[in-house]
Amino acid sequence: MPGKLGRTSKQRNALLRNQASQLLWYGRIETTAAKAKELRPYVEKLITKAVNTYDDNIEFKITQTDKKGKEIKATNIKDGPRKLAARRAIMAKTYDLQEIKGFNEKKSAYKERTKDVQHPLMDKLFNEIAPKYAARKEELGQGGGYTRIYLLGERRGDGSETAVIELV
Repeated sequence: MPGKLGRTSKQRNALLRNQASQLLWYGRIETTAAKAKELRPYVEKLITKAVNTYDDNIEFKITQTDKKGKEIKATNIKDGPRKLAARRAIMAKTYDLQEIKGFNEKKSAYKERTKDVQHPLMDKLFNEIAPKYAARKEELGQGGGYTRIYLLGERRGDGSETAVIELV
């Protein structure tokens, strides 16, 4: 039975959503041991859903005419039905994080870099994290076990056991 973390169900779900989003975005977060142990199965289910469907794409060709009347052929790629359903289910369980502007990056360069990305966290999950773990599954025959928890000891202020949870 999952722990309640001393919160109502709405607060607990919001906490898990926030921490799952941060963990998927940054790859590592520091929290209490109890929260890390509750977060692990939550995140692993999201990653498993992404790994199982990340390569379900539909490729189709379109023909467009430009201003001069010249026909241009292009190939578009859309999500397949399984990937779209998984993407929507994962979006319901995470918050949408926005891309952060670099320290010395100009505003125009930032806009250029992020113009095509509507949901950066989903893009990162399906284009970086899922292929990495799918390759790991093929090589080692190991599905699951995407996170690792390190216990750090007690916090100075309240004596709570702290931990770092990270993606392997």
